[in-house]
Amino acid sequence: MPIQAVVFDIGNVLVEWHPERFYDAQIGPDRRRALFAEVDMHGMNLNVDRGFDWRSSVYELAEQHPKWQEEIRWWHDSWLQMATPEIPQSTRLLRALRANGIPVFALSNFGIGTFELACTAYPVLTEFDRQYVSGYMQVIKPDAEIYVRLEADSGVQPAGLLFADDRPENIDAAAARGWQTHLFTSPEGWAERLVSEGLLTKEQAT
Repeated sequence: MPIQAVVFDIGNVLVEWHPERFYDAQIGPDRRRALFAEVDMHGMNLNVDRGFDWRSSVYELAEQHPKWQEEIRWWHDSWLQMATPEIPQSTRLLRALRANGIPVFALSNFGIGTFELACTAYPVLTEFDRQYVSGYMQVIKPDAEIYVRLEADSGVQPAGLLFADDRPENIDAAAARGWQTHLFTSPEGWAERLVSEGLLTKEQAT
């Protein structure tokens, strides 16, 4: 089946997401490793991605760990410094696809508050034809439900979707439903895939 819509993950596909890099710069790798070993930062963030209130989730976790209170609160107070920079070629690819009349969807694990903040910093995140953001949907990848709901809402058959994500488990879940997939490792590789599928010319993909 020809590709009818292209689906982008956001973190590490359109915008870099490296909280460990931020913490390494602030407190050094050794203290960062100690913090992340003692405090389930990513588990808390997954709850935010499921729709839990962002500030409350971070600040309540900070209250539970007085030793790390300030550092945990950074996850809210300095969040944009963790979600940076934008990946320029990926942005160009998204816009080139839309200019060619190809629908472009977002499918991303993202909290409600964090997504709204990210949209103010990265206007490209407001340019999707359809947005499927886990915080609003209250279900996260790789749960099959989030893929089913995208299919149902968009009306696109699984084989007509081409999905780029940087996490193998999310790609595997999409492939299990019959989606066409691309494991994102670089914008150059993604550009090559879009050209090979006939969705963009080489000139459009640069």
